Formats: sequence, structure tokens, C-alpha cells
Amino acid sequence: MSWQVLIQSDVEPYVTITELLGQADIKLHWWRDEAPEADTDFGVIDAIYSYGHFAVTGALMRQCPQLKIVSNFGVGCDHIDQAAAIQLGIPVGNTPGVLDDTTADLTWALLLAAARNIVRGDAFARGPDFRRYDASFMLGQQVTGGTIGIVGLGRIGYQVAKRALGFDMPILYHNRSRNEAAEKELGARWVELDELLETSDFITLNMPLTEDTTGMIGAREFERMKKTAVVVNVARGPVWDQEALLATLRSGHLHAAATDVTYPEPLPRDHDLLEEERLVLLPHLGSATRQTRDAMARMSVVNLLAGLQGNRVPHRIA
Repeated sequence: MSWQVLIQSDVEPYVTITELLGQADIKLHWWRDEAPEADTDFGVIDAIYSYGHFAVTGALMRQCPQLKIVSNFGVGCDHIDQAAAIQLGIPVGNTPGVLDDTTADLTWALLLAAARNIVRGDAFARGPDFRRYDASFMLGQQVTGGTIGIVGLGRIGYQVAKRALGFDMPILYHNRSRNEAAEKELGARWVELDELLETSDFITLNMPLTEDTTGMIGAREFERMKKTAVVVNVARGPVWDQEALLATLRSGHLHAAATDVTYPEPLPRDHDLLEEERLVLLPHLGSATRQTRDAMARMSVVNLLAGLQGNRVPHRIA
């Protein structure tokens, strides 16, 4: 049987996806901008393959009367109108589990880079002013033995906590519900959010983006953090208030911050955050290793083909 798939252009260079889809009788319709091409025949679209940069709205799904599946290349699906998908009876699949280690690794890369002034140090070492320095030059925060506070101890947060054991760190966490496995296996301790903010030396944001977590970390929360704290965001840009973050960094209240995510993404090239030297900024590289992206591609294609064939979608979230 032949199917037609609307696929976001962000994944076009990633050969694994097109190779896998090429094994089935599938015609691809490329989606190269905020909205699909004007000449797209939505009446023939059987599936939408989403990378996460463009919104898959309820209106778009309703334009596709033959739509059988929305398959997402990634875990976060806040760009997909899941309520509309449920209402329309269209399954939505994602790629959980395969990117947990890679994203946890990047969390630690950001934490260490921010704590030890790695990016600033690299720029200085390459610049004309590197001749000599005194004993107080570019002092960072010691990571080993510091307290880590994890907001969102799910799959990725668990792996972040697991790595903290190697640094002899007490582990605090805040979730809506307790993670008994982490408490038993890692010695993690659940605390209220305010206590976590006030007592942690290093804070990582690993929660999903929901109505409850949007704007969860604002001016009040930044003020409760230690003046020497390092805060890292590998969740989604809107979980914290970027303007409040900028004001906090400019006031000198935090040692540093680091983030893999912003809103919008990318930031406008004249955004003030881009000038803040105590912010380590990455272009959403959380899952960006060859091994992880390959696994994500395979899982997302399995989801897509299952939906097209009318079978149970293995990794269905809606």
C-alpha cells in the first residue's frame, strides 16, 4: 500500500530517516517553513513527521482527512496540539528513553562549563590579553561536594542525579510526585521547591513544558537561589523567565547560568542575553550525538509506520 507523508524540512539532511522511509512505499511532501507549502494537497496526507520546530496545530490536522499518525522526532511534543489529536482520534508518537543519557551528559557539560568559566576561559586563552594573571583570576565554583537540586526528576533528571554521585554530591529534587526509585537507589531527597532553590549550589531544570511549568522559575525564584549558585536549563525555554534571568545575572546574584533552550529559538541576534558573558548558551544540542539521533530516527519511523498500518503505536503519548 502507498502512503503520503508531510515531513518537516529540518530532518531532510538526516539520511537515516529518508532511508528508513524509503523502504516503504511512501511519498514525501517537504514542509520547509512555519506553514506547509501553499500547494500541499492536504487531502492525500496520511501522516505528519514532526521535528519540533513548526507547530502541528489542530487546524492543520483537520485539513488532513486521511491523517492516521503524527510522529515526532524527539520527546518534547509541546508544539503538537495533543488535545486536538485526541479529539480527532489521531495517535501521536515520540521517542522516549533513547536520549536520556545524551541529554544528561549535556546537562553536566553545561553545569561544568558554567561553574568553571570554561567558555570565558577559552575566549581569554585565545585572545591578546593572555599574558599572566593573579591568584583570584576567573575563580569558579567547586562542583565536587556541592549540593545539586534537580527540578524534574524524570528519566533525564534521574540520569543527571546518577552522574552527581561521581562528584560526591548530596542530591535534592522537586517533583509533583515522589520518585521512590531515585530515593532508594541514589539517596535523592524530595524537598519543596523553595528549599531546593535556597540550599542548592547547582540547580538543573529537567521538567517537561506544561501549563504548570511555564514560567515556573521567575524573579522570585532566582532571588531565592544562592548568590554563588549555577542554574542550568535543558528543559524548554519558557520554563523560566528570560528577562528575570538576565536581570539576575546583571545584578551579580548568580555565579552563572547555562541553557540549551531559549524562547524564541533562536533568539533575535540583538537580544541582550547574547551579550551576557556569564550565560553559557547552546543551540538545542541536548540529543545531538550520532548514536542518539540514529536511535531517535529509527524509533520515530517505527511509530510512523505502525500508525500508517493501523497497528498499535509503540511509543504513543496521545
